[in-house]
Amino acid sequence: MKILLVEDDHTISGAIRDGLRQEKFAVDIEENGEDAYHSALASAYDLIVLDVLLPGMNGIELAHALRDKNVQIPILMLSAKNQIVDKITGLNTGADDYMAKPFSFEELLARIKALLRRPSATIGCVLRVDTLTLDTVTNEVTREGQKIPLSAKEFSLLEYLMRNKQQVVSKNNLLNHVWDFDADVLPHTVEVNVANLRLKVDKPFKRPLIHTVRGFGYAIKE
Repeated sequence: MKILLVEDDHTISGAIRDGLRQEKFAVDIEENGEDAYHSALASAYDLIVLDVLLPGMNGIELAHALRDKNVQIPILMLSAKNQIVDKITGLNTGADDYMAKPFSFEELLARIKALLRRPSATIGCVLRVDTLTLDTVTNEVTREGQKIPLSAKEFSLLEYLMRNKQQVVSKNNLLNHVWDFDADVLPHTVEVNVANLRLKVDKPFKRPLIHTVRGFGYAIKE
């Protein structure tokens, strides 16, 4: 899953980015509202973590501008202010959740995961395709009861496929949602990672779940 972090404090943004990457998220950072606005329109993000106090266009204005463009990406707004009126302003502008600084990374992570579960109430914390399960809280993957160790990128790739099970997902979609904007991506990056994932998720078992749809992309299905 891919997150746009909009924060002009380098210390805060660096700490959040590092923590989220350890939790297997891809993270892009923007430091001002204008650049974040264009990034949100141009790229496929699963969630935006947005500070209110930004140079130029502030977080309230940015959230309002994105909703005016019918961008429905979930927004978690951050602010040094903790007054009820400030929370109401943020939520009424289009934010989906609001956190006052200072906050713990553990709470931030819990809020992010809660927002990412919202689009489909049936998804929950555990994703399932046939006998394959992926727990987004414990980061544990099993098939037929056997634990499957995955790298961070393999986990993110599998999570995105499972969140879109039965659907054909293009290589471009995988790149947009699983890899950071500034990641060192080679022409066969997706193919290599999918091949590695299949070696762990499919090869030891009787039936393949990850399928190539030639000319279109990949699909995971029973």
